[in-house]
Amino acid sequence: MIKTFIDKLLGKSPSGRGAKSRFGKRQEVPAAVHGIDPGLVDRRASDVVRTLKDAGFEAYIVGGAVRDLLLGLKPKDFDVATNATPEQVKGLFRRAFIIGKRFRIVHVVYGRGREHEVIEVSTFRAYLDNAAAEAVSGNEKTSKHALAGMQHAVDASGRVLRDNVWGPQDEDATRRDFTVNAMYYDPETQVVVDFHKGIDDAKKRVLRMIGDPATRYREDPVRIIRAVRFAAKLSALGFALEPKTAKPLVACEPLLQEVPQSRLFDEMLKLLQTGHALASIAQLQKLGLEKGIYPLLDVVVERASSTFVQAALQDTDRRVGEAKTVAPSFLLACVLWQDVKAGWEQRLTRGEHAFPALQDAIDEVFDKRIGDVSGRGKLAADMREIWVMQPRFEKRSGSTPFSMIAHIRFRAGFDFLRLRADVGEVEEGLAEWWQQFSLADDARREDMIEQVREEQRARQRKAQPVVRRVPKAAEPATVPAAEGPAGVDGADGDAAAPKKRRRRRRKPAGGGEAGTGSDLA
Repeated sequence: MIKTFIDKLLGKSPSGRGAKSRFGKRQEVPAAVHGIDPGLVDRRASDVVRTLKDAGFEAYIVGGAVRDLLLGLKPKDFDVATNATPEQVKGLFRRAFIIGKRFRIVHVVYGRGREHEVIEVSTFRAYLDNAAAEAVSGNEKTSKHALAGMQHAVDASGRVLRDNVWGPQDEDATRRDFTVNAMYYDPETQVVVDFHKGIDDAKKRVLRMIGDPATRYREDPVRIIRAVRFAAKLSALGFALEPKTAKPLVACEPLLQEVPQSRLFDEMLKLLQTGHALASIAQLQKLGLEKGIYPLLDVVVERASSTFVQAALQDTDRRVGEAKTVAPSFLLACVLWQDVKAGWEQRLTRGEHAFPALQDAIDEVFDKRIGDVSGRGKLAADMREIWVMQPRFEKRSGSTPFSMIAHIRFRAGFDFLRLRADVGEVEEGLAEWWQQFSLADDARREDMIEQVREEQRARQRKAQPVVRRVPKAAEPATVPAAEGPAGVDGADGDAAAPKKRRRRRRKPAGGGEAGTGSDLA
């Protein structure tokens, strides 16, 4: 008994015939029981599994793809797990690339261009916790130099520091997070390998963490965000977090402060751009995690009830559901437009010029809200273009409309305008005009611009004040020369008397001078 107590303090597994394996019990479930439809399996994923098995390795489709197959859904992504190392996997495929430092995986690429498909292949990893935090030599190849000074696989708090330590399949299953994500499917034999009763939990619609939840959150605090994401994604199918799994979430949330900002930013985008943005926000609020995970995510949750941001989140979910692309720049531009608009209006009130004022407002928002995250340069450039295009939509004359539709970000800028019109921020007619203009031919576009010009002229004419001529007053009657000026001899005093004209004498014939008496009678 004392030995058992000491072993428990030291984190050692119990030994003996009746001891329960900490890595679960392997169960091979046939197709007749699990009911997976082979037609839902991607042929390229099956090809990767077959190639690895033909080379003498173990290989399975793994993770969320198996969960979705069990639920009768067609997975969007297929991952493969194997006991082959990344270098061995790379050597079996013509187009395969090893990526990652913290956790090295192989991308096997099929097709080219936009139609290409990537099958992600990972090597079975060992399960390492505080009890096994001894010096680890590892078997990384390319990343070994970067981790040479790191002596332990986990730190004192239990956070995993090294992930490239290969191990057997049962340990690989145990180091995964949820039971429904820890199953392996062989597309050739159609057998599901299950170590932690994931099939049972899938049937019960339960999201249960493998092992002690608080310990697992300490190993990798990002699992807190993953718990929210999976709960949101599967809530429509009736899934809910097991109470024991949900209980430590709030207490463990401060652990996220030790996670790099770039990784938190990526996890935030997964919450918002996997087709369940509104459900994710609802889960954050339900679990008490609406604040403290990531500053920008706090803003999203806070503004999710506003008409404009809610419309943007709904539009994002719709596009993902229709298999259309979504860009983080568009959604974040919607979330932060309130700040940009307020800053811009304040500067205009102070008398600043419109365009520099808008640019300054954007810079202020970037410094305050976005911070220093990976990829900020590209993200900021796209967001800036969306915002700067908004006042330009108001100008529909000259060459501006033609340059606008030729802009590489026109569609994003127009979609932003469309949302603004939907919530009444701009006139509906403005968005309709740009919709028609973008689809029209050049002749029709010229007509539309001319029509706008005529409407503007008509408005200007209507706005100008009407000037009416005042008729001239009637001329006063001529006052006889014999009468005196007005007011003296009874003439109208309001009328001025005509000026007397002085007659000019003509010179007498014969050259006599004027004024002599030669012409007098």
